[in-house]
Amino acid sequence: MVNKSENIIVGISIGDLNGIGPEVILKTFEDARMLEFCTPVIFGNVRTLSFIKKQLDLTLVLHGIDQLDQIVPGKINVINIWKEPVEITPGQMSPQVGQYAVKSFVAAVSALNENKIDVLVTAPIHKYAVQSEEFSFPGHTEYLDRQLEGNALMLMIKDTLRVGLLTDHVPVNEVAQHLSAELIRTKIQTISHTLVRDFSITKPRIAVLGLNPHAGDGGVIGSEDRDIIAPVVRSMFEAGTLVFGPFPADGFFGSGAYKKYDAVIASYHDQGLIPFKTLAFGGGVNFTAGLNRIRTSPDHGTAFDIAGKGVADHHSFKEAVYLALDIYHSRAQHSELTRSPLKVKEKPL
Repeated sequence: MVNKSENIIVGISIGDLNGIGPEVILKTFEDARMLEFCTPVIFGNVRTLSFIKKQLDLTLVLHGIDQLDQIVPGKINVINIWKEPVEITPGQMSPQVGQYAVKSFVAAVSALNENKIDVLVTAPIHKYAVQSEEFSFPGHTEYLDRQLEGNALMLMIKDTLRVGLLTDHVPVNEVAQHLSAELIRTKIQTISHTLVRDFSITKPRIAVLGLNPHAGDGGVIGSEDRDIIAPVVRSMFEAGTLVFGPFPADGFFGSGAYKKYDAVIASYHDQGLIPFKTLAFGGGVNFTAGLNRIRTSPDHGTAFDIAGKGVADHHSFKEAVYLALDIYHSRAQHSELTRSPLKVKEKPL
């Protein structure tokens, strides 16, 4: 029996069919207990997924539908986004197969925008395979930022470890030119807001990592930390945001300093994700913070080297589903509390 209060509709984009995305999705819902928490809707094709299920020797039952109004609570729904057969060659990069990942993702985002699903969990795509004249984004985050309301911020999460980025999929030699006072302020505001709304942290503490080695050493090794990052951090702290830095990045995680903060903001992709994945790989989740709708994904890529072998670890994808559900509940609670705050009765003098 499905509990209506827990019947959250989880939309799932299929990812690259030649990667491990379909495998980790199916393995996640092989555990029937997952259906006690949510109703999944996989954007793909039921015949395609049934073929992959058979190859993996899994036993879950898939329920094919052609329209979102046909969703059956308590079932693993697969909405048919395409009808034709797809030639799947596990482990191979294919622009043709990549376009099915795009079809799935675009359809899922449209459903999210139209409130036909409650949250979105995306399986990994191959960034080169999905490129076309119609879809020229370096990743999920950039497309979501274009389609949804708000300012998207990549936030990697494992328990109380949360790592955000000032710049996402930007070449290293272009990072410095992307940094501006406005960008840094917006990212700090976004992460502060998401910690309050999505993680129920009343007064979040945020650390900002410097761009240059040793955070620039006062301008000796680059001026960006001294001239751009530090003034923004200082002004926002003085205005009441508990933000600190910029800190030298090299020893910040190894020393355990990150444990003193509710979130850490790195200046660029690898500065944040290398330590995060070292500490949390296989159990971390990517959450797109700052948007009006909820999207999460596992902390790994397509893993072509093990695709089709049945050995992919699905726990990061399962954690992505759990986190999406947790954030959904947190937002509902936050909305209720802010809509009807407790009134303080003034005492007569």
